[in-house]
Amino acid sequence: MQARHSNSRYSLIGYILLIALAAFFITRTLLLVAAFQEADLSIIAFLKVYLLGLIYDLAFYSYALIPVTLYLLLIPERIWKTRLNRGLVQLAIFATIYGLGFIVAAELLFWDEFSVRFNFISVDYLVYRREVTDNIRESYPLPLYLSAIFVVSLFVYWLIADRIKAVLDVRETFRQRVVYAGGILLLPVVSFLLVNQDLRELSNNSYQNELASNGPYQFIAAFRNNELDYYKFYQTLPDSKAASLLQKEISQEAAVAPSFDIRRYIDNPGSERHLNVFLVMVESLSADYLGVFGNTEHLTPNLDRLAGQSMLFTNLYATGTRTTRGLEAVTLSIPPTPGRSIVKRVVHETNLWSIGNVLKQKGYDVEFIYGGRGYFENMNAFFAGNGYGIIDQSSTPDSEMGFTNAWGMADDDLYAQAIKAADSAYRADKPFFFHLMTTTNHRPYTYPDGRIDIPSGSGRPGAVKYTDWAIGEMLAKARQKPWFKDTLFVIVADHTSGSAGKVALPVRQYHIPMLIYSPEHIKAQKVDTLSSQIDVAPTLLALLNMDYDSAFFGKNILTMQPEDERALIGNYQKLGLYADNRLSILSPKRRMTRQVNPNASAPVETTLVAPDADIERDIAYYQGASYIFSQHLNAWEPPAVTQ
Repeated sequence: MQARHSNSRYSLIGYILLIALAAFFITRTLLLVAAFQEADLSIIAFLKVYLLGLIYDLAFYSYALIPVTLYLLLIPERIWKTRLNRGLVQLAIFATIYGLGFIVAAELLFWDEFSVRFNFISVDYLVYRREVTDNIRESYPLPLYLSAIFVVSLFVYWLIADRIKAVLDVRETFRQRVVYAGGILLLPVVSFLLVNQDLRELSNNSYQNELASNGPYQFIAAFRNNELDYYKFYQTLPDSKAASLLQKEISQEAAVAPSFDIRRYIDNPGSERHLNVFLVMVESLSADYLGVFGNTEHLTPNLDRLAGQSMLFTNLYATGTRTTRGLEAVTLSIPPTPGRSIVKRVVHETNLWSIGNVLKQKGYDVEFIYGGRGYFENMNAFFAGNGYGIIDQSSTPDSEMGFTNAWGMADDDLYAQAIKAADSAYRADKPFFFHLMTTTNHRPYTYPDGRIDIPSGSGRPGAVKYTDWAIGEMLAKARQKPWFKDTLFVIVADHTSGSAGKVALPVRQYHIPMLIYSPEHIKAQKVDTLSSQIDVAPTLLALLNMDYDSAFFGKNILTMQPEDERALIGNYQKLGLYADNRLSILSPKRRMTRQVNPNASAPVETTLVAPDADIERDIAYYQGASYIFSQHLNAWEPPAVTQ
């Protein structure tokens, strides 16, 4: 079309639409190339991906049009042709083109990290800009990327510059503009009524579903739906039945109350042992990085050696795919409720039944020790409100941190702070429970020079090997301390390094290691019981022979019977229970599915029309967790001291 044919301001919307659709098409195609093998696309699936993708692209664009349409409608003719307005319109169009280029690059980088479109993680990244921008700056040649986007944007703008000038010369009455605006503003209404998240569920293959999505649309959807009401979106049972099933699950006895109140007294045999607990939660330590689980890259010589001297849990699964899920599960012993983790629910995230509160009541020095700044992900507020003192990067003198990156201090500096705190607790004649959270095994994968034989910043393998080195050094220093012989060293991952798979909940991508090392007190052995992160706290308290009141969902792994074994895994929407080589999954819209042999490379999901025994077990955990948390039934209420 020639520039002189433009007869409406709203021609600008058409020009940008074509550019936006091209950008979204390029993004989808590049992501498809990156995930081609996993996506397993037939011709029909290929067409569905692009057709549904176009629908989502148009839906996002229709929402983005609202302020633009109103501006074009309301600016009168005398202002429209002014130099100021012309400059603003031209600048806005160039900024839009540049923004689309930025979105293309951001989506490609986000996919490279997580193998999904924008989701809750991207929303969190927007909130915690300092860590994220530092991480991006340290991980990627940002000036090069931004410059390349700028050059491409200039070229695209040049292609339509004459058309933009022609539109800026158009004379158009208000009545004419109302007609155009009225038609255009119907589009977001249609999108709101007809387009939702359900459309993208075109296949059991999660890669296909992600490819059919639109990144900006998904970002807005995640921002709006960061918490989900279980009763509104998921399959339920009558509360009395779900409560009875849950109580039988967690107490191994008959129901003890007619409601979801799961508080009970745990009587562990033997005299209490007030041993120290040094719990190290390692960032992204997938089980398959360790040689004891079959890895042949020799990345974890210290952990592999330690595994032979420890109680090694070979069949433990993370509850989620984010650090806060791991922290939530280990600290509160609660399944992953749908939406964002409890750690980040800033209204009701404190005064909960935590292992920290239990041990603090028994006289322990209880600390959360984090390599980064604990305001990130609301961690400091969560732990401080649940019985913990806080040691983090912001409370550590600069002189005691030899190396930092976007996420915090290097692991060996973190361990130095923990050993320093242990020395202090020992001098005060107090047992300690320290929950450490590392940061180094995270992009940009940088660490101090001279520690290992893989250069800093070269990728995940180097970060894993450095993480292993730092653990070895920490234990070597701890062995010189008087408190070492009476300390349990617990090493467990927060989650794995990747959660993407052909299905929504790929069980293999939740498998994590846990080791408990204490030569004086723990016999070296393998524990093959299928178990969950929510079982860590009850198991540790059992090893200490602790009697305590409990509102925990987890169980002592060491006394589980075969029929008790299960792992609870989830993402932001799907809630799974893995047991007996079957994975039962609850999804929004009360959908229920089942995977048999879910550890296969491409397990097939089948849809259930009514709950069976496995699904009812699944429902009992998640319906119970949502009810108990929402009704504050796991609030910390220390039992009265009896004389």
